[in-house]
Amino acid sequence: MKKLLAILSLSCFSMSAFAATEASAPKGAQQSKMVTCNADAAGKKGDERKAFMKECLSAKPAAAAAPVTQQSKMKTCNADAAGKKGDERKAFMKTCLSAAK
Repeated sequence: MKKLLAILSLSCFSMSAFAATEASAPKGAQQSKMVTCNADAAGKKGDERKAFMKECLSAKPAAAAAPVTQQSKMKTCNADAAGKKGDERKAFMKTCLSAAK
């Protein structure tokens, strides 16, 4: 009976330790955002903190982080190719569209 209790208590201890380490590690974007906002809210209290956290957590990522699509690249290259004609335009568009993102 003592061995059974020792095994049960050991397994409960291991599970609680595992849960604590798992809970402390951020799992996704929302959790990492929560960690960042929480750190930024240091020193704020009450309604001020609540309003700050609401704003911070609902903020969208910067638009500059959006990937360049083929369509937007085509628009940019077309605008840059204004005034060019024939083979010159064709060569310019080829290099412009194949340029690294």
